[in-house]
Amino acid sequence: MNQFTVLVKKELIQLVREIKLVWFPLVFIFLGITQPVVSYYMPSILEMLGGGQGISIDPSMMAQSGGEVLASTLGSQFDQLGVMIIVISLMGIVQSDKASGMLAFILTRPVKVGSYLSGKVFSHYVFIAFSVAVGYIVSYIYTQFLFTGIPLEDLSIALLLYLLWVLFIVSFTTMISTIFNSQGVIALLSIAILLGCRVIVGLNPFLDTINPASMSTYGMELLVGGVLNSNVFWSILITLILSALAINISNTWISRKKYRID
Repeated sequence: MNQFTVLVKKELIQLVREIKLVWFPLVFIFLGITQPVVSYYMPSILEMLGGGQGISIDPSMMAQSGGEVLASTLGSQFDQLGVMIIVISLMGIVQSDKASGMLAFILTRPVKVGSYLSGKVFSHYVFIAFSVAVGYIVSYIYTQFLFTGIPLEDLSIALLLYLLWVLFIVSFTTMISTIFNSQGVIALLSIAILLGCRVIVGLNPFLDTINPASMSTYGMELLVGGVLNSNVFWSILITLILSALAINISNTWISRKKYRID
């Protein structure tokens, strides 16, 4: 059993101990259910609360296509509260090992920094990607039942694009967790920068190409219009490069013993 396998097993055991294997997928299932259910019942709720006192219901709310509703799940649920939850769950991914002395202990053994980081990133990414995919599929089931159908090909490609954005989130948060020693700072900085990336999508075509958050937008556009953005392949390449760069920065930082708390 090599170093990578042992470290992945260690991380999975930690996920079990923290009960993340239970509550984390449930959170994304809840987020996935929320958008289609709220979109479907909101006109009735508003009409009931209004009591005929002048509240008008937009007929287009009930006329939404399944693609529009599922795109809203990505944009309104996963890309806001979902990103915050992912960052908060990851803010101690390296920092907790630094604070407890576990990182120094591990690296006194014949363990390469690359194996340590790859085990961390791989295990957490697979787990988070699984949770997001489960929430996304549940949202699709509700959307299919309450609204209109979505082509399976568009559904799958949109999910894969979004998971590339998740890969960057995991890699970037790992880098911030490596550099800083306060979990509050890690969470605040990561959330601010990642949500900032999401906010500036659409301001400039060039920025969209180099912005990993565009992966989410491309997926949403595909679900709504059935058309894939022409810049998607360049964006995929740049997102993968930036994710690798974040991991490499973490590797360099730890290798130079910057992880020690002053």
